[in-house]
Amino acid sequence: MKLPPRTVERLSKYRRLLRKYKTEAGDHIHSHSLADLLNISPEQVRRDMMLIGHTGNQRKGYSIDALISRIGGIIDGGFTQNIAVAGIGNLGRAVTTFVRKAETQLRIVAGFDTDPQKINTEVVGIPCYPISVLPDKIRELDISIAILTVPPDAAVEVTGMLLDSGIKGILNFTSVHLDVPGEVYLKDYDIVTSLEEIGFFTRQN
Repeated sequence: MKLPPRTVERLSKYRRLLRKYKTEAGDHIHSHSLADLLNISPEQVRRDMMLIGHTGNQRKGYSIDALISRIGGIIDGGFTQNIAVAGIGNLGRAVTTFVRKAETQLRIVAGFDTDPQKINTEVVGIPCYPISVLPDKIRELDISIAILTVPPDAAVEVTGMLLDSGIKGILNFTSVHLDVPGEVYLKDYDIVTSLEEIGFFTRQN
């Protein structure tokens, strides 16, 4: 199923919110209630539901269990994907801890670093390997996604290693612009740019 990136982003948020909502408010939810949780319009929720072929009951709304299951079938595809974290510094450890606590079919199975004190140890519960063995471990552990938290001056080189190893998706936490082939899905997360954007708009208010 082909979906716009923003729709997939909302589906992931829907599922997390629905899990919490079910424990607090019951087994069904209407589009306007789900919209309120995400601060979007009910029309947007209904458009997303139409895109994934999911319908609700006009009186009761959407079955939360059925909707969670439907979203899971689309986002997870029925199997677990393995992730590597390149760069196990403070940010890499924080991201790893956050992902490992989340209810997701994405599993961090390896970290890579150049620090001798981290190499061949466990860092926040995952084995940390030297960058030099990255290509072999990516293939051995069937890793398809990488989280890039290396220093900016190493970002391009490490990205090249990841691409040569067959990585299909990268979440880039560095501020470096990366050129990747069209078949590789790249998502940039620039913390400073995001904060500066927030700073700009808060000053306007």
